[in-house]
Amino acid sequence: MNKKLVFTVLAVMTLAFTGCGANQVATSGEVTAVENQVEAGTVIVKHNSGETEVPKNPKNIVVAELGILDSLQALGVEVAGIPTSSKLPAYLSENIGKNIANVGSLKELDMEAIYALQPELIIIGGRQASYYDELSKIAPTINLAVDNANYMESFKTNMNYLGEIFNKEAEVAEKIEAVEADVEVLKAKAAEKNVNGLIALANDGAFSVYGPGSRFAIIHDTVGIKPVDETIAVSTHGQNASFEYVVEQNPDYLFVVDRAAVAGGGTSAAQLFDNDLIKTTNAYKNNHIIYLDANVWYTSGGGFTSTEIMVNEISQALDQ
Repeated sequence: MNKKLVFTVLAVMTLAFTGCGANQVATSGEVTAVENQVEAGTVIVKHNSGETEVPKNPKNIVVAELGILDSLQALGVEVAGIPTSSKLPAYLSENIGKNIANVGSLKELDMEAIYALQPELIIIGGRQASYYDELSKIAPTINLAVDNANYMESFKTNMNYLGEIFNKEAEVAEKIEAVEADVEVLKAKAAEKNVNGLIALANDGAFSVYGPGSRFAIIHDTVGIKPVDETIAVSTHGQNASFEYVVEQNPDYLFVVDRAAVAGGGTSAAQLFDNDLIKTTNAYKNNHIIYLDANVWYTSGGGFTSTEIMVNEISQALDQ
């Protein structure tokens, strides 16, 4: 074989190998791009206000639902804006960074402040549901209010969505397992005690009562404490009641949430229920009037920490 032919063959072989190398690099690049796309990706969230495609690992998150803020803090996810014009539970406010923007109150959002943050995700709850359409024009918006009539299933669904969105599936699964274990222990305790209860929301001198299927129904529907009155109408604001009604029902336990402790007022729940009629009930005589943490029960239910607080409060009440 002459030298010219040898050089020709070598040149062809070099081009062939170079081409293969180029193809390999391109293929590797394509794989990396696909991996990045999967890592970025989106999650389809079916929620209380509709169905929304949400980007994974979004930036500048605005959170107006405190139960979700609770869970994001527990998962180590940073947020950009929250409604600090409303009173927040101590366990939430203590952990809020200085760089978090105020986006209004729980019921009145500051749309300009939210828009200025250029969020990639907005999470709301029932109190902000009327803002959904307007917020959706700013960024993908999801309504993750917990369904109190089906608390645990709704809670787990919401938490699993957070796990998918922020690539925290393992952490979420671990935390859900811990909550479920505590709930099972509490259910067993409630079954053993075999007591009934009545739930009251005190509101600065007046009160309403709640039963199964209500906003505080975790006490009955999840834990299993029997309702002293199964006919209480399900309503956001509860069923108006009197002290005579409480005496007539005579519950073993009276669970009280003091709205005035959150919203303000001149009469506390403890003052309201300190009267001669209530003192005739079994709940009073047995020291079973339980004043629940209103900042948790009224404002931040549905989160990892709030659910644990609620479970612990009921458990401690049954130990009395």
